[in-house]
Amino acid sequence: MRLGSSRRTNPDRAAARAGTVSGRRPSAAVFSEPVRPAAVAFALMTLLHIAVGVVFSLTAVTAAQADPWKRELDASLMLTQTSYSDNWAGGEAGSLAWAINSSFLAEKQLDPKFLSKNTVKLAFGQLHNQDRDTRDWDKPVKSTDLIDLESVLNLTLGGFVDPFVSGRVESQFYDNREADMKGYFNPTVFTEALGISKALLTEEKDGAGWSLRLGGGFRQFLDRDALDPVSLERSDLSTNDGGLEFVSDLKYPLSKEKLELTSKLNVFRAFFYSESDKLEGLPNGDYWKTPDVRWDNTLTANVTKYVMVSLYIQFLYDKEVDLGGRLKQTLAMGLTYKLK
Repeated sequence: MRLGSSRRTNPDRAAARAGTVSGRRPSAAVFSEPVRPAAVAFALMTLLHIAVGVVFSLTAVTAAQADPWKRELDASLMLTQTSYSDNWAGGEAGSLAWAINSSFLAEKQLDPKFLSKNTVKLAFGQLHNQDRDTRDWDKPVKSTDLIDLESVLNLTLGGFVDPFVSGRVESQFYDNREADMKGYFNPTVFTEALGISKALLTEEKDGAGWSLRLGGGFRQFLDRDALDPVSLERSDLSTNDGGLEFVSDLKYPLSKEKLELTSKLNVFRAFFYSESDKLEGLPNGDYWKTPDVRWDNTLTANVTKYVMVSLYIQFLYDKEVDLGGRLKQTLAMGLTYKLK
């Protein structure tokens, strides 16, 4: 389980772009204070799991009537807890960390010329820490939060490369970038792409798969609770850009059913940006032209059928957020459940 993973839609980029736009209409995306954000976020994630489960079952019924869908479900839970009595001496304090991570895959050759691949990735987790002096528990802090939906349709013509069209939605369950924020499903990034793809490995060989995609892409950034740095008021922010997108998607079993490596590389080079005119003359005026890079790598070892150890390494580069690259590493052990 990737506790503290930053694999989510990029609220940092949305926040960075929020400082370049003014005069937006007021936002109604702020929720009332009595609602407990963590509980709502957890409930939303549960509902999404149920919805995906229903779709998962429907594909099973469809499989009995036509060529079967390839369906995979992988869910894991990580939990760490420590506690001490009030008279404990030594300076330690209690803590609780939990995270849920799940991924769904539905893939099917619809007919000889069309291959559909759909993925859903959901994650949510929190950290709870106890004050060492007062022994009171601090408010929970979000450690990981992800909603990632992607659908790719390949036109399988049997040539060296195949045309493809894809759509992707990235968001998060609970938006708490700042203390006064109580938003949900925000910010959101929509990506559409059209181009060519190449399958270097097929999953018929020991479950391995490696595909490359290159094409034109368009992105829309929607932030329903952006902070205006001048007026200090929150309002809607919507921007878009377009350019060239490259995607490398690898899944490779190093040891059958015991050790597996997954790696996904996304590179997006924007050629136009809807707010570029407002950035002219500023020190960061051309930062949006620099390619955005996201590289996710996960090495998973299945200790038993229901116990796994995972090493997750993520590299991010977005010049609008930071001039340098950002690195995330997580080593965790937890419970896992797989359905194929």
